[in-house]
Amino acid sequence: MALRRDITLTGLTMIAIGACIGSGIFVTPASTMQAVGHHGWVLLIWAIGGLVTFLGAMTFSELGARYPKSGGVYIYLKEAYGDIFGFLYGWIILLIVNTGALAALATVFANYVEFFVELSTYAKYAISIGTIIGLTLINVIGVNISQIFATVFTSLKLLALLIIIIIGLYFWPSTGVETNMSLVSHTPDNLLQGILVGFVGVFWSFGGWHHATYLSGETKNPQRIVPRAMLIGTLAVTSVYLLVIFAYMQLIPGSDMALSEKVAGDAVGQVITGGGKLVTIAITISIFGTIGIYTMTAPRIYHAMAKDGLFFDSLSKLHPKYQTPHVAMLLQMVWACGLILIWGTFHNLMTFVTFMDIIFMTLATGSIFVFRYRDKNNNSAKQPAYKLVAYPIIPIVYLVVTIAFVVNTLIALPEQSWAGVGILVAGIPAYYFFKR
Repeated sequence: MALRRDITLTGLTMIAIGACIGSGIFVTPASTMQAVGHHGWVLLIWAIGGLVTFLGAMTFSELGARYPKSGGVYIYLKEAYGDIFGFLYGWIILLIVNTGALAALATVFANYVEFFVELSTYAKYAISIGTIIGLTLINVIGVNISQIFATVFTSLKLLALLIIIIIGLYFWPSTGVETNMSLVSHTPDNLLQGILVGFVGVFWSFGGWHHATYLSGETKNPQRIVPRAMLIGTLAVTSVYLLVIFAYMQLIPGSDMALSEKVAGDAVGQVITGGGKLVTIAITISIFGTIGIYTMTAPRIYHAMAKDGLFFDSLSKLHPKYQTPHVAMLLQMVWACGLILIWGTFHNLMTFVTFMDIIFMTLATGSIFVFRYRDKNNNSAKQPAYKLVAYPIIPIVYLVVTIAFVVNTLIALPEQSWAGVGILVAGIPAYYFFKR
C-alpha cells in the first residue's frame, strides 16, 4: 500500500506558509528588540532571517528534486551521511522539535482562549490536549482534508496579518514615527552576540517552511512542485513579516515594544479600542492552523524511518481506508500531549526547539556538497529536475549564519541548548538498539 499523491502546488505552498506563521510573528519581535535595542537592527535581523531562510529553501529545492520521497530532511541526511544521522533527526523531531513545538503552540492556544473565557488550570490542559487530539484525528482522514484545512487557515492568517499591516501604514507617520523608531536604550556592547541571540525568535518564526519536503511522497509531480512551494512560501512569509514588524513600529514606542509580551495586541490597541481582542482572535486562528499542519507533516518522518528498519515496525503501517501513517501520527499525538503536562514555558521551549532544529537544518544543507561531489565522480548520475544556481555560494552563506547561531546559542543560552545536546547524544545508543 502506497501513500496517495494528491497534494497540489497551491496546497503545498499553503502548508509551507502555514507551517511558518504560527505564534511567532505576534510575539517574538519584542525579544528581538530586547536583544539589540534599536528598530533599525530589529528590521535588519528579520530581513537577514528572511534572506537566510530563502537561501535555505533554494538549497532544499535541489534536495527535494533529488529525493522526492516522504520524509524530507530525514531522507537527505540518511542518503548523505548514513542511517545514524537520519535516525537522530527523526529522534530529535519526535522528542523535541515537532512535539515540543506542538506542546508550546497548544499551550499558547489555550492561554489565548482564556482571553475570552475564564478557565481553570485543568480546563487549559484539557483544551491544549484536546486540540492536538482533534486535529490529529482530522489529519488521519487523508491529505485532501489536510490541504483544504491548511489552505483555509493559512488564508485566514494572511488576512489577519494584512489587516495589521494596513492599520500600521494608515497611521504612519501620524503616530510619531520619528519617536517610535528612536533608540530604545543603547546598542549592546557585543552587537554580534545580540544579533545572534535575536535570531532565536526570528528562526522560530520562520521555522516550518521545510515541512513541505515531508510530504514529497504525497505530492503530484514532486520534483517541480516541492521546490516551487518552498520558494514561493518563504518569499511570501518574509515579505509579510517585514511589513508587519514595520507596522508595529508605527504604533508602539520602542521601549514598550521591548517589554511587551503580546506586541501585536499592544500595538493595535494603541490606535483602536478593542484592538487587542481583534488581534487575539487572529493569533488564536493562526496557532490553531499551525497545530493542524504540524500534526500532519512530521509523522511522515517516523513512517519513513520505520520502513527503513530504523524504528518500530508498526509505525510503517498505513490506515487501510485513508492510506495515512496513522500509527505514527498517534504516537506523536501521545508524546506531545505528555509534554504539555511535564515541560516548561513557551520561551524555554522556543529556544530548545529552535536550537535543535537549526542544527539539523545546517547538516541537511551541507548534504548538497556530498551529493554534488558524488555527481562529479559519477558521470552516469541522473541530474535533478531543479539545480541550485550560484552554487556553492548560497549554501555556504546559509551555513555561516546558522553555524554562528548554533555556537552562540551554546554559549549565551547554555541551559536549553545543552539539554538538547544531551537528548541528541542519548539517541546514539537508541539507534544501535533499533538497528540490532
